[in-house]
Amino acid sequence: MWERFQNAILLLLSGGLLVQSCGGGEVLNLAGSVERKALELAAPVSEVIVELPVAVGERVAAGQSVVRLDSEVATAELRAYEAALAAAEAMLKEAESEFQRIDELRQVRVKTPQDLDKARRQRDEAVAMVAEKQARIAQAEKRLEDLAITSYAAGVVDQLPYEVGERVPAGGVVAVVLADEQPWVRVWLPARAVARVAPATEVEVRVEGMARRLRGRIEDVSRQSEFTPHYALTERESAHLVYETRIALVEAPEDLRPGLPVQVRLVLPPEGSG
Repeated sequence: MWERFQNAILLLLSGGLLVQSCGGGEVLNLAGSVERKALELAAPVSEVIVELPVAVGERVAAGQSVVRLDSEVATAELRAYEAALAAAEAMLKEAESEFQRIDELRQVRVKTPQDLDKARRQRDEAVAMVAEKQARIAQAEKRLEDLAITSYAAGVVDQLPYEVGERVPAGGVVAVVLADEQPWVRVWLPARAVARVAPATEVEVRVEGMARRLRGRIEDVSRQSEFTPHYALTERESAHLVYETRIALVEAPEDLRPGLPVQVRLVLPPEGSG
């Protein structure tokens, strides 16, 4: 919970939530942070990294390999299943031949119907065995394919936490890719201002370290309010409710990194004007 409120807390502690008058209305200066879709690519199994085909900061296409894990064990498993399938197919071929032979002998009353039923069961068991081996091969092929970890969207490689030769745990994040989607800003809107903010309301955004001001539009205001943490604010401020608000950036730089602190200037209409 602390991470979600961190930027708002810091600004409030420093007196950054400013309220000004503007032609009968108010101007709110809100703290926020740049956000964008980050793809966390995880290792399907615990294995050793054998190759990093890309570097941090490099662009990747959807489906492009980002990290390769050791495939020696998975390849051996696949070969074993392929050998088992070959044996099962040979058994099926033999069972089918035996069934045909018994069927012909039954027609001339050399074999009984019970003999035919037994041959049929053996053939059906052989068919099921072949299907099972084929399914195991499909699973092994998928496991082998997953060892070449790919990005499922175009973007820029932001993090590669492990080096070649390191063993990663199952589920461990081996790469983070920032997707090629428009970055946006998260701020916390005071409850008293929610009713006075309409969708698509324009705001001014100042990103820390950037001289140019950006334009933004309010895209979404959460329907659920949250309390500001009581331990970080004064008794009066701790009772305030805030609403998580998403602001779409207009013509934002493509390389705008997530986590950058921002100041958002929002002009509110006078109370009762709506």
